[in-house]
Amino acid sequence: MKNDSLPLWAWLLIALTVLTQGICMFLDARRRGGKAWLWGLWGLTSFPLPSVVYSIVVWLDSRRKKKSRK
Repeated sequence: MKNDSLPLWAWLLIALTVLTQGICMFLDARRRGGKAWLWGLWGLTSFPLPSVVYSIVVWLDSRRKKKSRK
């Protein structure tokens, strides 16, 4: 019989990675005045797609704000 389950250390690493991502996204979104709870909760669902999308949204928003100042 083949054991296909992940070892405990792998599950802990996955949980730590997703938790860290969610917390960082929540704190950054709150600092920027965005929808912090939305980003934080989405950051807890998977890795790395929420971080990539958040980075793109923040980058686009900062470019839009720079253009409107000119």
